[in-house]
Amino acid sequence: MGSGLTVAVFGTYGHTGRFVVAELRERGFVPVLAGRDAEKLQLLAAETGFEARQASAEDPASLDRALAGAAAVINCAGPFALTAAPVIEAALRAGIPYLDVAAEIEANADTFTDFADRARAAGAVIVPAMAFYGGLGDLLVTAAMGDWTAADEANVAYALSSWHPTAGTRGSGAVSRERRGGGRPVYTKGQLRYRHDAPPTLEWSFPEPVGPRSVIGEFTMADVVTVPSHLAIPEVRTYMTVEAAKDVVAPETPAPAAVDAHGRSAQTFLVDVVVRSGNAERRAVATGRDIYAVTAPLVVEAVDRVLSGRTKAVGVVSAGEVFDAPDFLGALSSHLRFWHS
Repeated sequence: MGSGLTVAVFGTYGHTGRFVVAELRERGFVPVLAGRDAEKLQLLAAETGFEARQASAEDPASLDRALAGAAAVINCAGPFALTAAPVIEAALRAGIPYLDVAAEIEANADTFTDFADRARAAGAVIVPAMAFYGGLGDLLVTAAMGDWTAADEANVAYALSSWHPTAGTRGSGAVSRERRGGGRPVYTKGQLRYRHDAPPTLEWSFPEPVGPRSVIGEFTMADVVTVPSHLAIPEVRTYMTVEAAKDVVAPETPAPAAVDAHGRSAQTFLVDVVVRSGNAERRAVATGRDIYAVTAPLVVEAVDRVLSGRTKAVGVVSAGEVFDAPDFLGALSSHLRFWHS
């Protein structure tokens, strides 16, 4: 458990950041509230009783002050194309682990490319995409692989009952689309590539209670960065149920609405992973509620394991590489149901 260790949370007053603060407190950590908006920080500090430190990604000195005395930092402030590198630099200066909840494909790829050598040389632990997108899929693929050292393909299919995006999701999506110049990313033949045609629509047979559903094929998420970073799989594909794919891009779709005392929405998810090697297939599945809320136990469990030395690697590492995937997923049994075969 946290044992009173201080963890700085950058972007703490955002939708996901608030879940992360609550989970840190529940696990016995002491969050430090960090972000650029002084008024929002003070309101959250008054609400939670935790210390607030104003900081901006454009001001390295302010980031150094925000991270002073912290055992680790969690970055919840998107767009991560703008915030990840400055906060990682501050974490390296402070000599503390960095984790983020980025779903942005290119931002995560930049983290692996730009910081791998420096982090490894420093013996630092940097874990990007430690969230529902990127982290959970990578853990599931790793668990499904078992004793396989390579596979021909990994497929990660998402069945969401709905996808009401946060302001952060919309902002990050806009930055990503601008970077892509109209292209859509796919991971094929061992490389991240961009296509300009329409993605296919096909049928995916999810486990019950979801069953067969229409999905957008090549609805590419951060799993195409995290999975190939440590697993020899040349084809990594992600799929999204059609209704959820329409939700997230429709301007009229509302933000998530809380329906319980924890602030969670009524949205549910099922993530179905199938890896194939030759004619053999292996599967891993996770089900739960609220993709934003479940990110908090994912990243806080990761912080706990990093700070308690339950890791398998240093450098820029994905969840499946640095943690024991089946054990990690099993530890989240109060937040999601997981099985594999």
